[in-house]
Amino acid sequence: MNLVVDSERVDEAHLERELAWVRANVADPVAGVFGPKSLTWRVDREAILFLGAGRALLLQLAHPWVAAAIARHSVAAVDPVGRFHRTFEITYTAVFGTVDQALRVARRLHRRHASVEGVLPEDIGPFRAGSRYRANDVATLRWVHATLVETALLVHDLILPPLTEEERERYYAEGRLYAALFGIPGDALPPTWQAFAAYAEAMRESEVLTVAPTAQAFAQQLLAGAKPWLRAPHWYRALTAGMLPARLREAYGLAYDAADRRTAERAVALLRRCYRALPEPIRHVGPYHEAMARLRGREPNLATEWLNRLWIGRPRLQR
Repeated sequence: MNLVVDSERVDEAHLERELAWVRANVADPVAGVFGPKSLTWRVDREAILFLGAGRALLLQLAHPWVAAAIARHSVAAVDPVGRFHRTFEITYTAVFGTVDQALRVARRLHRRHASVEGVLPEDIGPFRAGSRYRANDVATLRWVHATLVETALLVHDLILPPLTEEERERYYAEGRLYAALFGIPGDALPPTWQAFAAYAEAMRESEVLTVAPTAQAFAQQLLAGAKPWLRAPHWYRALTAGMLPARLREAYGLAYDAADRRTAERAVALLRRCYRALPEPIRHVGPYHEAMARLRGREPNLATEWLNRLWIGRPRLQR
């Protein structure tokens, strides 16, 4: 698999072909792409996965194409809360929405990405100045998808009982449906969990991930917070730094000395003790509760709407 570039761009026809494949593999359109018996619902409903948001974003930003796209086409640096809500709205609609909701949000994301393209202003890693980046390029989408899958399982296994190899294989197999919502063709993905893990490791170690100055500045601004009250707590910054490969951590200029390591370890130990004792309405994210209410033929209650505002910035998934 070529780690650097795929010439293929996901255009509208490619997307619709993948969405048709998704619809054909769904048993219950009301339950959604995955449904309550899926491992995807079991893992992605956990609020604790938020611990990996910083890691996933920094891994994405380490790809020069992603960094350039965000620097030139996004307001995330000045509106981190808005980016948080938009990202999780897309993710949770795809996972917990009906099939129609998932396909609708997939098309909306594709249209947004279609306008995100340009050229790199300087040489960065293996990419030359003037080379073109596109948000809808297969290689870019594949890496973004990989960071989400890998980080979700990393955090899950850090706090909760680890998944078995068989469960990892199943989660990844279900994740191929999620990848199709990005328009990523199946033959562009590693075929098995082990092949996927090898691809992710190869990417982390390759010069394809090269932290550009724009990515470093964005990361520092993100962790510092656009406003004082939005600043990530020290334990979260230490944990995020600790979950990154050492070379990328250093490239981002993130501190991670012995004191930071102890801070991260204490945070993990505390979370392991406390998180599992949380009541289900708090431990599981609002869109999951909304999906379960939908399957029971009910409207989401006020508590679910409040949780949705926290996670996606609105009381309900878009209909």
